[in-house]
Amino acid sequence: MERNWCFSYLAILFLSVAFSASLSTSISDGVLSSLGSTSRNLLQMKKACPIAFEFLNYTIITSQCKAPQYPADRCCAAFKKFACPFAKQINDQTTDCASTMFSYINLYGKYPPGLFASKCQEGKGGLKCPASPPVVSATANTNAN
Repeated sequence: MERNWCFSYLAILFLSVAFSASLSTSISDGVLSSLGSTSRNLLQMKKACPIAFEFLNYTIITSQCKAPQYPADRCCAAFKKFACPFAKQINDQTTDCASTMFSYINLYGKYPPGLFASKCQEGKGGLKCPASPPVVSATANTNAN
């Protein structure tokens, strides 16, 4: 008789644990889908950035983009002047270039989070960088003479 009571007690305990687990808070599919590709990035290691952002001169930004107003025209122009030469690396989502660059910009400029994202918008494609001047090879110069 005692054995049946013990078995019944364990069965009730198991069922109550299983039932309470089914009532626990969960994350809905809608929330997860709104994360987009960011959720995958949490599981993937990013490659180190080939640009040594820690050694760059941030004066172009910090001298033009100043508190408390943070004028959009000056901040964005300075940001583009600094970042556009590295656009390919910054846009490469397999590296940590963008996060590293913004970490140093915020470290040296003490800017509020999201300042450049909120102030500097030029459409769906992001900021438009000026076209790079064409690279002229040494052989092209000798053939032109």
